[in-house]
Amino acid sequence: MRHWLVQLRKERNLTQQQVAKGAFIDRAYYAQIETGSRNPSIAVASQIASFLHVNPSLFFSEHLSEPFKLALLHSPIIVAHCDLELKYTWMFNPNPDFDTRTIIGKRDDYNGTNNGIVELMEFKRNIIKTKDTLHRRIHFPVSDGIVEYYVFGQPLYDSDGRILGAATTSTALLP
Repeated sequence: MRHWLVQLRKERNLTQQQVAKGAFIDRAYYAQIETGSRNPSIAVASQIASFLHVNPSLFFSEHLSEPFKLALLHSPIIVAHCDLELKYTWMFNPNPDFDTRTIIGKRDDYNGTNNGIVELMEFKRNIIKTKDTLHRRIHFPVSDGIVEYYVFGQPLYDSDGRILGAATTSTALLP
């Protein structure tokens, strides 16, 4: 079951039929994609992702390169993409305080705000505005205390060179 996809559709008050129509596919096929009984082709994943404004790689996250996945899993490294509104379109290996299934389609401040969130959002806005690669240290309060992250960010572009959002890599600086 692709819980993140169901939740995203429901949060946007869309039916399966509306998503299928917007992605130019059959509703029954879309329903099978949601339940996980069928995997979309890259083209279909791109059509659905375009309609929902998320990254199509979300459909294939479980198929990430095994060495990449093993190297980052349980590491202090978070990789994420956001759109121009700073809503997450993809995330890998988040802090345990965040659930990838609920953060997709939302901004950092969806559950509240703190200095770290404000600083991260401003950081991503600057990347999008300046189209520059940036880096910064940001302190975040999480359930087990304050964690300092080294955050690296760069603009994301579509195939026509238009800016889509920002990509970030955040590494927790361990004591």
